[in-house]
Amino acid sequence: MGKLENRVAVITGSTRGIGRAIARRFVDEGASVVITSSSRANVDAAVAGFPSGSVYGHACDISSPDEMERLVEASSARFGRIDCFINNAGISDPFCDVASSDPALWGRVIDTNLKGTYYGCRAAIGYFLRRNIPGKIINMAGSGTDSGSNTPFITAYGSTKAAIARFTYAAAAEYRQTDLSIMLLHPGLVRTGMVSVENPTPELQRQLETFNTILDIFAQPPSVAAGLAVKMASSWSDGKTGIYLSALGAWTKKRLLLSYPFRNMTQRIDRRTY
Repeated sequence: MGKLENRVAVITGSTRGIGRAIARRFVDEGASVVITSSSRANVDAAVAGFPSGSVYGHACDISSPDEMERLVEASSARFGRIDCFINNAGISDPFCDVASSDPALWGRVIDTNLKGTYYGCRAAIGYFLRRNIPGKIINMAGSGTDSGSNTPFITAYGSTKAAIARFTYAAAAEYRQTDLSIMLLHPGLVRTGMVSVENPTPELQRQLETFNTILDIFAQPPSVAAGLAVKMASSWSDGKTGIYLSALGAWTKKRLLLSYPFRNMTQRIDRRTY
């Protein structure tokens, strides 16, 4: 029996990358999963890659509070209940300095990452409280979350991740007297479309060698984050809230840094984009 047998999870932004890896692992552990994206075509393509009946696809705009409420309602109607809600969907701003940034794109990152997480939490918390379900909510941390972690040239992304961390801890404190588990997961550095070096901005072109070296040293497959997500969604977190787990903690960073020369020399660096 899997660790998530008979549980239902909603995962935003789960047609590719980290979200898809989490969805795959959840299904392997016995869960039913709701796959989401803003693109209907992407949702349909992703659903086709899972065993029949194990997933349900729902296209929605996470920057709309009404659509997030409808996502929760549709997911509950499809599987009878929801046990876990993961606010995974996110985007980044183009790699550039503040003076050169596009206010519209900067605002879109805020709408998607920060507001989307808030809307997802609001809809899920309301649902869990109405149904008296000891639900689990997992929000996604990132660069900019940890103290001393700066995000130059991607200031919108870094700002949202720092804000999501504070929001998560505040929400966990608000609902500490309930059975809700509101948690924060740092997936580490993963080679996804968000960190792709295709069509680099002029600023990224200037720093491309350094950027690629950082990826070579610290990037990990999304399966690492997926394993932590399973742990957080399982009975391991029952009665706990305000938890923070990271796929790129201090010990992992040290191990990856020390092993880099050997991995580079033996060509064991995984440069696939997930």
